[in-house]
Amino acid sequence: MEKFTKLTGVAAPMPIVNVDTDMIIPKDYLKTIKRTGLGSGLFAEMRYKDDGSENPDFVLNKPAYRKAQILVAGDNFGCGSSREHAPWALLDFGIRCVISTSFADIFYNNCFKNGILPITVSPEDLEKLMDAASRGSNATVSVDLEAKEIRGPDGGVVTFDLDDFKRHCLLNGLDDIGLTMEKAGAIASFEKKNAAERPWA
Repeated sequence: MEKFTKLTGVAAPMPIVNVDTDMIIPKDYLKTIKRTGLGSGLFAEMRYKDDGSENPDFVLNKPAYRKAQILVAGDNFGCGSSREHAPWALLDFGIRCVISTSFADIFYNNCFKNGILPITVSPEDLEKLMDAASRGSNATVSVDLEAKEIRGPDGGVVTFDLDDFKRHCLLNGLDDIGLTMEKAGAIASFEKKNAAERPWA
């Protein structure tokens, strides 16, 4: 998993509450178990018209936000079904950080397992960041995970809290497999000792 330390990129505003996982990646795209290629289906029902053409009014179709790496979203982001395809689609599109006032628990935890940083802020701070993200091509926001700070385009700083374990995992690029491999030496020692003491096992 790619490490997350600092990120500076365009932030796209999505002031919609209760964005569920079916809005993030509709069920039609769940036939694959690959983590790549899902970016084209991200927010498909809002992003495309019925004829398959792009909806020019949708934020990620606007020239200023096509390469957005940060999403500033409304309350309760990622609610609905527990599909891991949702963070896969965000990551495949290029989104590495989502900022909201609250997240659904399963989506929130799935983000950390896929190298995405979900940040919870107060409604007042979200309003400031939403305003910053509304500046189009000037909506560059910097996220510093080590310092737990978000810096807006005007230099204003928003601080955030994060569980130390989750922070450690992102800073070091550790998913569940990576965490296990950190214990590779201890596992090998145990296996060797176990084989000597229980050769029949």
